[in-house]
Amino acid sequence: MDINLLFKIAGIGIIVAVLHQILTKAGREDQAMMTTLAGVVIVLTIVIKEISNLFATVRTVFNL
Repeated sequence: MDINLLFKIAGIGIIVAVLHQILTKAGREDQAMMTTLAGVVIVLTIVIKEISNLFATVRTVFNL
């Protein structure tokens, strides 16, 4: 696993948290929720790709 992956996820989390706070303070709770949801979907997409790569590597190692 590459350290850049952790930095990407942490960066997305920080950006989403800041946007959520800004939108909440501006009274736009619906957009804040959608921003948070979009951030979660993006991070889950990244994690699912990495899990897929892990399973592919396990299959090649064990010749499955």
